Amino acid sequence: MDGGLSGSGLEIVRVPVLSDNYSWLVHDTDSGETVVVDPGEAKPVLDAAAARGWKIGAIWATHWHPDHVGGNAGVVAATGAKVIGPEAERAKIGALDRGVGEGDTVSLGAHAATVMHVPGHTAGHVAFHFANDAALFTGDTLFALGCGRLFEGTAEQMFDNLRRYAALPGETQVYCGHEYTQSNGRFALSVDADNQALVQRMAEVDRKRDAGEPTVPTTIAAEQATNPFMRASDAAEFKRLREGKDSFRG
Repeated sequence: MDGGLSGSGLEIVRVPVLSDNYSWLVHDTDSGETVVVDPGEAKPVLDAAAARGWKIGAIWATHWHPDHVGGNAGVVAATGAKVIGPEAERAKIGALDRGVGEGDTVSLGAHAATVMHVPGHTAGHVAFHFANDAALFTGDTLFALGCGRLFEGTAEQMFDNLRRYAALPGETQVYCGHEYTQSNGRFALSVDADNQALVQRMAEVDRKRDAGEPTVPTTIAAEQATNPFMRASDAAEFKRLREGKDSFRG
C-alpha cells in the first residue's frame, strides 16, 4: 500500500486486494473523513485505515463486479459505513444507502466529486471525478495503457467514455481498479510499436514490475500519449483494438 499519494487536502492510499485489484482510501485531511473506493475485500482496507487512525465513513462503488464490492459487507460491519454506488446496479450491488448516476455529486468533507455514467464494462458503471483535486476514479473503464472489457455494453459507449476522459485536464490523476499495465503495454506495443513515448514508458513499467512496484495511478496526459484505446480516432478503430486485445496472447 502507498500513503504517499495526495491531492490538495486529499490523501489517497493505494490498497492492493485480491490478486491484482486496487482499492483506494481517500482521506480529507481537514475534516478527517475517509471513504474507500471499490473495496474488493474488507481486511486489507480496514487494516490500512486502522494503521493511519482513519475511520471509513462511506464506500463508493464504481460497479457491481464482486472483485470491486466483495468487501462491502465486511467494511460496513466494522465501521457502519454508508454504501454509495450506481443506482442502475442497485439490484446487483445490494444494500445501497444511496444510488447515484450521471451528474450527481458525492462529497468528502469540502471536496466534491461529480459522478460520471460510463457504461460499457457494465451497464451502470460510474466514475468519480474530483475536478478541483485533479483526481479521477475510473474503476474498470480506463486503465493504465488499456481499458475495460465490454461485458455489458458497446464499443461506441466505451469510446465515448474515453473521449470524455480525454477532455479532462492532462494532469488529472487516474486511479483505476487493477494492476494490468504490463500486459496492457505488451498489446499496446503490438499495435503502436513506433510510438517512442510508449516504448520509453514500457521500459519504466517493466522496471517497476520487476522491482515489485505499482504502476498506477497514471495521468490523462500519459494515457493520451501512449494508450492505444485513448488514441483511437473513432469508435470503429476502438472496436478493432478492443477485439484485438480480447484475443491477444502476447
